[in-house]
Amino acid sequence: MLGIFGISGLSFILVALLTPLLIWGLRSLKLTQPIRSQLPPDHQAKQGTPLMAGLILLIGVAASLQFHPAPWMIFLCVTFLLFSSVGFMDDFKKAAQQDPSGISGRTKLVFQFAFTGMLLVTLFHSFALASDISLFNGFQLHLPVYAYIIIMSLFVVGSANAINFTDGLDGLLINVAIPTYFFFFLISDKQEVQIFSLVMISCLLGLLLYNIYPARAFMGDTGSLAIGGSLSILAVIEKVEIFIPLLFSVYLAEQFSVILQVWYYKRTKLRLFRMAPIHYHFSLKYGWSENTIVMIFGFISWASALICWLIWKYAF
Repeated sequence: MLGIFGISGLSFILVALLTPLLIWGLRSLKLTQPIRSQLPPDHQAKQGTPLMAGLILLIGVAASLQFHPAPWMIFLCVTFLLFSSVGFMDDFKKAAQQDPSGISGRTKLVFQFAFTGMLLVTLFHSFALASDISLFNGFQLHLPVYAYIIIMSLFVVGSANAINFTDGLDGLLINVAIPTYFFFFLISDKQEVQIFSLVMISCLLGLLLYNIYPARAFMGDTGSLAIGGSLSILAVIEKVEIFIPLLFSVYLAEQFSVILQVWYYKRTKLRLFRMAPIHYHFSLKYGWSENTIVMIFGFISWASALICWLIWKYAF
């Protein structure tokens, strides 16, 4: 039976080899990315790039289940699939109707909260998840189950959408998400979490070959929401919610830049940033290239993951 690195290597090879076939299929079906008119001119040139390449990440789900079909693995893969299905609905409407708005935000939130609630209830009933939040030095904040489910539902959905906001430049989300998955690979004592995290890293590396600037395909919400949902649920499983402000620092910066932009504009009719999410601000205000933004944001994500690992190892 293949070991964890064998499964990961096979996943990388399959994604690297099959993504061109998926790109060809998406292009043939005219399932391409419509571009919002408000975006900068260099983004307008991306009109017609195949969308929903995140479907290729399902190879990681298949590989994980094939080689380690244990209960935790099934749960993680179902989590990935549920959030991916919400993203797929959004992407399909965008691509098929060439409508950048996709399905309504309310519809996406309804599905995300429903799926998240179902997943959290499953964690309590089938995996004996404790309704507490781990703090430093062994201290824990104990909450009633209903309160924990409400708080964690808000956390998971909010974090998943923050991660989704990060998928705005070629290769950006992949470069930022890999360190986050690697953090969970390092800290977990569950073999299934380690396998899932490493397989996802391998699949993302395989997709990056075609998503790096200039991207031949976009993963779309099909991939980004799945990444967001799975990373958020991993934080709940591993009881590291306290690390989220630092571990998810790039994602949260992207999300809060949008929130602040809307709030500030409503109050002043002025823009706090040239454009939100904040990666567009660095491009428009400072002239940073996509590759520069991706490199810097990726470095911040690696630094955040390293600091979180050091705190977890020596002070948690």
